[in-house]
Amino acid sequence: MVMLITQLLASAQLGTGETLTAKVPFQFLVGNKVIPAGQCVVRRASPESMLIISNWGTKASLISPASKTQDKLASSNNALVFHRYGDRYFLTGIKLEGSKTEYRLPESKAEAELRAQNMPASEETLLALLQ
Repeated sequence: MVMLITQLLASAQLGTGETLTAKVPFQFLVGNKVIPAGQCVVRRASPESMLIISNWGTKASLISPASKTQDKLASSNNALVFHRYGDRYFLTGIKLEGSKTEYRLPESKAEAELRAQNMPASEETLLALLQ
């Protein structure tokens, strides 16, 4: 029983060699880097606290730190989470199906400035495929 639970917990994390893929219909920012609209791929880098975020079609790629937080409920889907301010999007999190763990990306300077200006924000979630 303990081995089964351990395997289930391990599968709820983005493993080495696994990718999370989503078709993103808008450009978005991670840190100070713009990722164009298109097929977005996220994978874990080494060390574990770093993520590689890419749009292979446009050859845009970056490495970003990520922290793990615990949600109250397990996610029902694999998803990319964005904050939206008008027509500007910021990747803020990655959720994995069946896991309470969420990978959180640091807030960019541009997003902090928009938030400081009291710009209305919404959260957008795009479903993703774990491969």
